[in-house]
Amino acid sequence: MSAASPELALRRLELTVVRRLDGLLHGNHQGLVPGPGSELGDTRVYVPGEDDVRRMDWAVTARTTTPHVRDLIADRELETWAVVDLSASMDFGTADMEKRDLVVSAVGAIGFLTGRVGDRFGAYILNGVEVRRHPARGGRPALYALLRRLADAPRGAGAVDLGAAVESLAAAHHKRGLRVVVSDFLDDPGSWERPMRRLSSRHQVLAVEVIDPRELELPDVGLVALHDPETGRTREVHLSRRVRERYAVAAAMQREATRAALRRAGAAHLVLRTDRDWVADIVQFVLRQRRTAHLARRRQTGGR
Repeated sequence: MSAASPELALRRLELTVVRRLDGLLHGNHQGLVPGPGSELGDTRVYVPGEDDVRRMDWAVTARTTTPHVRDLIADRELETWAVVDLSASMDFGTADMEKRDLVVSAVGAIGFLTGRVGDRFGAYILNGVEVRRHPARGGRPALYALLRRLADAPRGAGAVDLGAAVESLAAAHHKRGLRVVVSDFLDDPGSWERPMRRLSSRHQVLAVEVIDPRELELPDVGLVALHDPETGRTREVHLSRRVRERYAVAAAMQREATRAALRRAGAAHLVLRTDRDWVADIVQFVLRQRRTAHLARRRQTGGR
């Protein structure tokens, strides 16, 4: 591959996001995961009829005996941080792309969308050997640098500890914002659910699950050699009808366990597949999130 090829691929990715995603998801700084998404700022005197009573600062009000509210810092001043799983299981794909390519596309889409409204974007990159921190910066050149780093990450480097990486992110960055975890979530949910719950207690959390159709069901091809890229073990298996049915059931149970754990953790859950149009899936996900948020606000305010 020539040196210009990765740059050309990133430019195509940006054009895809700008033309398809940004055009469909336009709005007044509406995020991928709707919600308050704002950091508390300074306290000031409450103005009746203009200020939301839900932002009342009761501690200051009690001390001063004068009603005070907390101003909110605009979302565009916040940081988006991502935990990006590039373990050996991502070096797999039987459809239009490898899971690794879909990871880069997902991070690029989120980065381009948040960057267009001024948010800074940083990442913790898990490659199976170490966790590399890419500092949060704004602007197109910084995002390109991150995406190049993801594209150039070593392949087949082993397994990762997703829970520990999420825990590190939660401990290092307290300012409210969007937190994104991109992974295939093949590990036992018990290893990462608690850290995800702690992360979502303060931040908006988006979990992007990347899967390949062969991880859900096996083809009827007889005897095959199955290789585990994270452990290096290889085993020959005859894919009989019974084996394929049991595998499909186990895969469905694994996905349901992941969905349930993310729901309990309070994270929004986006599924991207290597055999589907990932842009369309992101659009549908965001539109569903916005409709849900809109209906929730109407119920809270008693609107019809």
